[in-house]
Amino acid sequence: MSGRFDWPALMRAGMQGLGLRPAEFWALTPAELRLMLGERQGVQPMARAGLEALLRAFPDRQGEMSDG
Repeated sequence: MSGRFDWPALMRAGMQGLGLRPAEFWALTPAELRLMLGERQGVQPMARAGLEALLRAFPDRQGEMSDG
C-alpha cells in the first residue's frame, strides 16, 4: 500500500454514494468516513496482554515523577 488516499474515489463515495455535502465530507475524519462506507475492520483496542507487555517494556521507576 502506498499510504496515499485516492481522493477522487473517496469524494465520489462520500458525496455521490452517501449523499454528503462537500462541507460534511471534509469535516469527517478518515476513520469516520471508513465507518460510514461500511468498513468494519480497523485497529482493535489493546487487550490485557498488550498492556502487560508495555508495562514490562516500560516499567515505572521510583523517583522519576514529582508533584510539581
